[in-house]
Amino acid sequence: MSLDESVVHGSKATVKDLPSIDKLLRLPSVQAQVSAHGHTLVAAQARAQVDSLRAQALAGVLTASALLPEALGQMLAGRIAERLAPKMRRVINLTGTVIHTNLGRAVLPQAAIDHLVAMMAGPNNLEYDLASGSRGDRDSIVEGLLCEITGAEAATVVNNNAAAVLLSLAALGGGREAIVSRGELVEIGGAFRMPDVMASAGAHMVEVGTTNRTHLADYERAINERTALLMKVHTSNYAVQGFTSSVSEAELAPLAHARGVALVSDLGSGSLIDMGKYGLPQEPTPQQMLAAGCDVVTFSGDKLLGGPQAGLIVGSKEFVTRIRKFPMKRALRLSKLPLAALEATLRLYLQPELLLRELPTLRWLTRTQEQVGATANAILTPLREALAPRYTVTLETMVSQIGSGSLPIDRLPSSGLAIAPNLAGKRGMGTALDALAEALRELPLPVIGRIADDRLLLDCRCIDDPAELLGQLGALRAALVEA
Repeated sequence: MSLDESVVHGSKATVKDLPSIDKLLRLPSVQAQVSAHGHTLVAAQARAQVDSLRAQALAGVLTASALLPEALGQMLAGRIAERLAPKMRRVINLTGTVIHTNLGRAVLPQAAIDHLVAMMAGPNNLEYDLASGSRGDRDSIVEGLLCEITGAEAATVVNNNAAAVLLSLAALGGGREAIVSRGELVEIGGAFRMPDVMASAGAHMVEVGTTNRTHLADYERAINERTALLMKVHTSNYAVQGFTSSVSEAELAPLAHARGVALVSDLGSGSLIDMGKYGLPQEPTPQQMLAAGCDVVTFSGDKLLGGPQAGLIVGSKEFVTRIRKFPMKRALRLSKLPLAALEATLRLYLQPELLLRELPTLRWLTRTQEQVGATANAILTPLREALAPRYTVTLETMVSQIGSGSLPIDRLPSSGLAIAPNLAGKRGMGTALDALAEALRELPLPVIGRIADDRLLLDCRCIDDPAELLGQLGALRAALVEA
């Protein structure tokens, strides 16, 4: 029986009407798919398609028109496209959180993207010394830049800041004691807690002080012959206010050095510049911590620094060398992709006047409310027309945050669009908002906002050019009509 003969048997098709895999693969439209994607993938999807059609036929819901050659070809093309669609996709971040943990944190500067693509397009000198023609060290690609920028004697890098903390503790404090204030026993996220990190590193944690107050004498009394290091942890993801006291790195350094123990500071977010000069909350920098006397400073590459995910370790040559030579280092080392991106990002810091223009993270953080409002206003009318009459769209002042895990309590005046369902009362409000949020997420370039106070909020701080969003409004309107 030919593939289109089943139509004559009525509106429903049976299992006997199903095409064989061989006949399906010989369709001209399917042959085009084979040419484009290869026989293996297309044949696998053809078998899955016939299995699906068989289940529909057995359930009595398969229509004869679904077995026409054109319909079969279109269905198979759709299955193949869906199978090949990437799981990781670029999105438009309208959440109001600039450094969003769930949305990839920092967006790479164009210089880093260009350098990464160039380095991945062919062999590179990842561990090859071009000057001597001998084996090289991948750390050397960025060590000079990190030392020049921070003033450190030496530097090394690993795959994220959690790894940087773990490696530093294991190399310097394994089998010995590490002293830390109770007020700094942070949980970074994903069950990454400082006590657990110390235990995993083989260091015995010694807590001093209380949750809200720790004094220099607390550290001094705790140091003994088993002490390897004093640990300072910058609490960038929460704040303790009121009756508080803590000991700075500058105060701890003389004590640590007099007693012959290392002073390690974990900055977490790790800004390399004075954020205050841009009107942002000031964060301690590695430069300041090293100047204060810290022996080792760890921080992230993909937060305030604005680069790829990486854990950066800077400090004295003695201690960084011990960290670099520790066996765990190889398991945590940075691969060539983020290393290339990190090098290009760090090179931008040699040109500080260009940072505001070249670093997306810094550019978005420093946008004024008026600038963000102008972007939101450009989207207002087209979005209002696309969502009418089911939703009302208004231009509103908003408050952005710097990060979801980094500086989550710091707020930035912003602007955006608030969308509310046109309903007589509260009934159905949640369903209507969820439907709109889902439609936005299902766009070719997904749009991510946030629901609050019975409205869907679209904070426009992280949009440089609204054209990408505006170009999808037709698809959004069509999706809502079908819903």
